[in-house]
Amino acid sequence: MSVPLPAGVAVDPTPAPMPGNVTLKGRWGSVERLDAAKHGDALWAAMGGQDQIWTYIPAGAAFDEAGLKGYIAACQKNKERIFYAVVDGAGKAVGILSLMEIRPANRVIEVGNIVYSPALQRTPLGTEAQYLLARYVFETLGYRRYEWKCNALNAPSRRAALRFGFSFEGILRQHMIIKGRSRDTAYFSMLDSEWPARKEAFENWLAPENFDASGAQRASLGWLNGVAAQ
Repeated sequence: MSVPLPAGVAVDPTPAPMPGNVTLKGRWGSVERLDAAKHGDALWAAMGGQDQIWTYIPAGAAFDEAGLKGYIAACQKNKERIFYAVVDGAGKAVGILSLMEIRPANRVIEVGNIVYSPALQRTPLGTEAQYLLARYVFETLGYRRYEWKCNALNAPSRRAALRFGFSFEGILRQHMIIKGRSRDTAYFSMLDSEWPARKEAFENWLAPENFDASGAQRASLGWLNGVAAQ
């Protein structure tokens, strides 16, 4: 008699829905569907002249105002990647990101095209935006796997992935050619089974009592996720 081969755990095969036109509100700001007319001026004010933030963005470049606004308009129209603006407490867009590489049948999705202006980098809102989007992906849309990929040379992005609770999976060598340069790609993921613990870490970090009177964090998110020196 033949011995059955291992075939994996049985799962619900119901496809997940596509991300939608939503506004995700938090304590520090919100994540909302990118709108060129609504967000273009604020994004130019935040990103204009900040060429370094586009270094690892495949479609990005050192934009003038017309170029940046054209890029934002193209992102808004993209049907395969759903773009969102990160909006601060004053209602100004200070960054963009997207849900991409969307595979509803497998319930797999990636957060990418992350461009944070200097006004958003290393702020509570920058972290809160990641929390709001992850919660939307797992709890509202029902995806099983949430991916983070970046150029293997992009050390800040790799540190951020670990800090946010993604697990490093490996590097795909010579994976892409971007802007005429070879790119090795670092892969990270977060699973739906891991989300409850990651959610707790995010919420503990974002809690008002985690910040002192000067706004400095008391416990780091990396420490809450069991990652040293984040």
